Amino acid sequence: MLERTRSKKRTEITFVLPAGHPAGEVSVVGDFNDWRPGAHPMIERPDGSRAVTVTFPVDQQHGFRYLADGGHWLDEEGADGHDGRNCLLHT
Repeated sequence: MLERTRSKKRTEITFVLPAGHPAGEVSVVGDFNDWRPGAHPMIERPDGSRAVTVTFPVDQQHGFRYLADGGHWLDEEGADGHDGRNCLLHT
C-alpha cells in the first residue's frame, strides 16, 4: 500500500507492507536510490505492518520494487502503473 502526503513542492510516500508478509527484512529499491538494497529498509510499526517514508519532488515518475531476504522481488499492487518490469510511482 502507498500512503501519500502532498505539499506544493514535495510528496511524501509511505510504502507499507502487511504484517508478516513477506518474512524477513525488506527494503524499497528504485531509481530514486540507485536500486541500492537496504537504502530504504522497511521498519516494523506497532500494528505489525512494515513501512518506510521517502520524500520526492512533485510531478515526477519513479520505478521501484520491494526486495526481500533471499533476493526475492515483490511488486506493489497499489502502484500507479507498471512498465513491464517495475512498479511506477507518480509524485
